[in-house]
Amino acid sequence: MEVNNIVAPLPVSKAQSNTRPRKKSIVWEHFTLKTLDPRCSKAYCKQCGKEFAYITDSKQIGTSHLKRHISLGICQKNQSKNSASGGDAAAYPQKKRARAAPCVASISFDQECCNNNIAKMIILHDYPLHIVEHQGFINFVQTLQPQFNPQSFNAIKGDCVSMYLREKQNLLNLINEIPGRVNLTLDLWTSNQTLAYVFLRGHFIDSDWNLHKPILKVMVVPFPDSDNSLNQAIVSCLSNWHLEGRIFTLALDNFSSNETVVGNLRGHLSVKNPVLLNGQLLSTNCYARVLSRLALDALLAMRETVSKVRESVMYVKSSKCHESKFFELKQQLQVPGMFDLLIDEQNKWDTIYHMLVAACELKEVFACFDAFDPDYKTILTMNEWKQLETLCTHLKYLYEAAKILIAQPCPTANLFFPAVSKLHMQLANAAFSDDPFCSSLIMPLHAKFDQYWRESCLILAVAVAMDPRHKMKLVESTFAKIFGENAELWIRMVEVGLHELFVEYIIQMLPSSSKNVDEGNEAMLKTELLTLSSSSTNGDEGDEFLIKVAPLMLTSTATNGDEGNMITIEAYQEGSIDGSLFATEDELSDIEYYLSDFTGNYQFNSELNEYLEEHLEPNIQEFDVLNWWRVNGLKYPTLSRMASDILSMPISTVSADSVFDTETRKMDRYRSSLDPMTLEALICTNDWFMHESLSIDLTNGFSSSF
Repeated sequence: MEVNNIVAPLPVSKAQSNTRPRKKSIVWEHFTLKTLDPRCSKAYCKQCGKEFAYITDSKQIGTSHLKRHISLGICQKNQSKNSASGGDAAAYPQKKRARAAPCVASISFDQECCNNNIAKMIILHDYPLHIVEHQGFINFVQTLQPQFNPQSFNAIKGDCVSMYLREKQNLLNLINEIPGRVNLTLDLWTSNQTLAYVFLRGHFIDSDWNLHKPILKVMVVPFPDSDNSLNQAIVSCLSNWHLEGRIFTLALDNFSSNETVVGNLRGHLSVKNPVLLNGQLLSTNCYARVLSRLALDALLAMRETVSKVRESVMYVKSSKCHESKFFELKQQLQVPGMFDLLIDEQNKWDTIYHMLVAACELKEVFACFDAFDPDYKTILTMNEWKQLETLCTHLKYLYEAAKILIAQPCPTANLFFPAVSKLHMQLANAAFSDDPFCSSLIMPLHAKFDQYWRESCLILAVAVAMDPRHKMKLVESTFAKIFGENAELWIRMVEVGLHELFVEYIIQMLPSSSKNVDEGNEAMLKTELLTLSSSSTNGDEGDEFLIKVAPLMLTSTATNGDEGNMITIEAYQEGSIDGSLFATEDELSDIEYYLSDFTGNYQFNSELNEYLEEHLEPNIQEFDVLNWWRVNGLKYPTLSRMASDILSMPISTVSADSVFDTETRKMDRYRSSLDPMTLEALICTNDWFMHESLSIDLTNGFSSSF
């Protein structure tokens, strides 16, 4: 290929390198090149005559070593010559060809854009606001851009608050457009002051079936007497975010909930949120807190033995010498080890669990270590090691049950019923074990978890019923194992709860003109729809019991047989508050007229019944329940709306990094020193950015301002 045929934007020196000889290096003004043979050439200094290799075995060495000989003053004759002339040896060979300055497009500096990026940096990485006044930071930025004008603390605080307000409006627009409702959680943090910080987080599914869980507000309330102020702050927040009448569930942190708070919230929310089922979907059970309390109870029951293990591990890890001796003994005993010894964090029960597991694995080494190292004094008996292994076995149950909260950033509610029911059965088996120690250790844990199970299993069952891989089949089989002969009553409660919710959604999705009826007619319609949409036995003792114990139930009367699969709208000839729901067929109320027109011949197949009767989807781990409902939304328009609210229900109130905490988190001194508005701006905007609640592209979010 000829050079002339190559068309490319190459520098002239490169493009013509084959047509004319390259210019010699300036070093050859001080050296002479002699070729000794075709494969060897040497360079000789013109001043001192010293020889240097230049070409050896046909490979060119280069001229760097020749330049150093001259420029560093190694040549003695150059040194004496420069000394006599008063010159500088290092400056002698400084004749260099001028190089063209690189062609770089000029970038204009935008101070406002730079300030915006600094505010985003501070929010994303939790840097203190005072960083903009740190001299090291100022020097660094001005090195990059001398035109940069340093900001003050107040200026950057204002930028962060302004960014928060902009992103809050974006989030508000998103919430206003979602088709369903919003679930709320409250999480409490304490501080060294007489103040508490309550995080109100929203959980919802958008129109594209993406699950979001942004922090909506950080409330500063008096602590511990925060009942009235907490209620007022929550009510104000609901109004601020346009959530009045749009709440589906509310879950409170166990540490922050009490009868006064729960009672006040239930009363307020039930009035404006009828789907809350008279306040019965307001929960005071945080799944992560329940597990942490059980783990802590088990550890406290064996605190002396656990302390011995901690001392032993700390001794081994306290110095390289101890660790080396321990490892040497481990090799001599040929003890296999899957886990490394680690010192626990006592406020994180998962680290205690991992410490105990690793120590139990190396119990043989610890048992002999006192003979290998006379300074080691903490000895555990074999019975203590056996008890620790029993403890680890059951801590593992708790740990596996908690992993669901950290395995996914936003776990949907359908995932919890299998995990919770499995743990309940594991603890029950251990509590009634033939091993006296195991039974005495686990029995108190089982009693506490059984209470949580009975308070939560219905709503967990409703959630798993919205999973097309399980529907009611998993509920039926699980309840049969746990409740035995009483399983049918508990199954019936779930069925009635599902049907009541479905009826609520039918009413809510009617055109607004169809809702203009008095409360008596609406209540009668709900009762009629529920009666006809559910299938059950006649009004026997089971149903009477169900009326008393089922918190999700309005009525237990229903038809027999297959007729329960059809919702039949009939014109009552008697029975309403004024003696008649329908006087004649020509005098139907707005709602009944709409339903009769919609159903045709006053009958239509219930979406809920149709869904429950269809075949189950394959039970694969990669199954995306939200995508399934997105695809089947047209087939189940009302049920899919209900499913979106149910599947976004939060079962735990704490964030993923607090799942294993054994105590309430504390706000640090720096954040406590900030005013409430600034604190809320920093925490909320950080959460929105990190969880991409607003689909923010963080990789492209920082524009070039330097």
